[in-house]
Amino acid sequence: MIRYVRHTAAFLGLLLFALLVNATRVQVVNSSSYNGNPANRRAVLTRYAQPRGEIYAGGTRLTGNRRTGGQLRWARTYTSGPLYAPVTGYASQTYGTTLLENAGDAVLSGTDPRLARVPLWNAIAREQNPGGRVHSTILPAAQKAAFDGLDGRKGAVAALEPATGRILALVSSPSYDPGGFAATGTAATADWTRLTGDPAQPMLNRAIRQTYPPGSTFKVVTAAAALDADTITDVDAPTHSPDPYTLPDTSTRLGNEASGCANATLAYAFQVSCNTVFAKLGVDVGLNAMVRTARAFGFDDPGLHIPSGVSESVFDTSMNGAQLALSSIGQYDTRATPLQMAMVAAAVADDGELMTPYVLARQTDSRGRTLTTTSPQALGQAMDPSTAVQLQRMMSDVVTKGTGSNAAIPGVDVGGKTGTAQHGVGNSGTPYAWFVAWARPDDAPVAPVAVAVVVEDAAADRSDISGGGDAAPIAQAVMRAVLGK
Repeated sequence: MIRYVRHTAAFLGLLLFALLVNATRVQVVNSSSYNGNPANRRAVLTRYAQPRGEIYAGGTRLTGNRRTGGQLRWARTYTSGPLYAPVTGYASQTYGTTLLENAGDAVLSGTDPRLARVPLWNAIAREQNPGGRVHSTILPAAQKAAFDGLDGRKGAVAALEPATGRILALVSSPSYDPGGFAATGTAATADWTRLTGDPAQPMLNRAIRQTYPPGSTFKVVTAAAALDADTITDVDAPTHSPDPYTLPDTSTRLGNEASGCANATLAYAFQVSCNTVFAKLGVDVGLNAMVRTARAFGFDDPGLHIPSGVSESVFDTSMNGAQLALSSIGQYDTRATPLQMAMVAAAVADDGELMTPYVLARQTDSRGRTLTTTSPQALGQAMDPSTAVQLQRMMSDVVTKGTGSNAAIPGVDVGGKTGTAQHGVGNSGTPYAWFVAWARPDDAPVAPVAVAVVVEDAAADRSDISGGGDAAPIAQAVMRAVLGK
C-alpha cells in the first residue's frame, strides 16, 4: 500500500514539475510573442490605460491626452497639430505611430525598462511606468515663421544649425491635425479616409519624404565640384562658356534668363544664375568628380535618419554628356529633399563640414531624469574649407547684388541661392520655386542657421528670380526668427 502511495506521490510531483515548466515557458520564454500577438487585447488595453508622455519643442508642449470613455481610456491630442505634424507625426490607437511619436514610443508609452525606478521591478510586479518625455530640437519661433510663410501653399521648409546638425524647423504644407484620428471609432476612420484620399496629400511630409528637382540651387554643388577639382582656379576669371550652349552630342541649345552669361566668370554666373556656364562646367568637371562631390554633400545616401527615415536624394551615376550638363543645373533626374538642400547650405556655412541632421534632442522620464541625449555627429567634409570660403562670398553676392535680395537682413551676412525647377511633361508644370540660404551675424564665427525652402505652387515665371520672389522671403523670416531679429 505504501508503495502505491509513493508511486502516486511521485507521479503527482512529476505532473506539478511539468506544470511549473509549462508555466515558465508561457510566462517567461514565450511572453514576448504573446504580448506582441495582435489578438492579445491585454497589451493594447494596458498601453492606453494611462496618459501618454509628452513631446516638447523648447519649453512648448506639443501634445496632450484626453479621456475617451471607452476601453482604451486615453487618446492623444495635439496643441498645434498642423504646425508640428511634420515633427511629432501621429500616435493613433488604430493606425500606429510615426516620426517622433514612433521614435520615442517606448518612452512615451511607459514601456521602456529604463523608466523603472528599480531595475527589473516592473517585470516582476507587472506595474506600468508613467510615460516619459521626448524633447525635440525644434525652435518654435522658426517653425511658426516657416509655417506662416508657406501660408497653406504646397511646399516645405527645413532649417538647420550648421555646426551641430540640429533641425530648427521642419514644415510641410498643406498639413493636417494628427489628433483627428488618434482614437478609434467612425469619426477617426472618416478623418483618416479623408486625409489619405486628399489629392493635396496633407499627410506627405514634404520636408523629408518628397524629392524635387533642385533647379539652380544645385549650382552650389556644381561650383564646389569645379573648385575642388581645380577646373576653376579663379572665380573672377572668364569661363569660356558660350551663350547659348549646345548640349554635348545633341543639337539642343541651352539658354539663359539672365544677360551677360557668355564667358562669364564663375562669381558672376553664380550671382545671376547662368545655366550655360554651370551646364558646361559640370561636363568639364566630369561625371566621376560630380558624383563624388554630390555624395559628399549627402546625395545617394539611402540610410539618412533623423531618426525617422529620409527619402534618398539622387544624383545619377550613369549619364551621357547632355544628361550630365542638365543634371549639373539641378534638372534631368537630379532629385533632392528640402532637408538635403538645407544640408548643402549648412555645409557651405560651416567651412565645408557636413553634420548629421537630427530632430530628437533627448528623452527623459516623467520626473525629468535624462535617459538618452543625441550628440552631434559629422557626416564628413563636403568640400575643401577654401572652397567653402569662396562659396560663402558668392552666396553673399547673390543676396547683396543678385537674385536673392529678398533674403537680406540688415546687419547680418546672408548668403543664398535662388532656383526655379522645371518639371512635368515638356516642362509644362508650374516651376518649383527654391531658395537655400544661411545667415551669420557679424559677431558669430559660424552661421547659426541654414535653411531651404521650396514652394510647389508658386506664382512664378520661368526664371531664377521666382525663387527669390516666392521662397526667399520665407527663408528670411525663418532666419530672422532664429537670430531673434
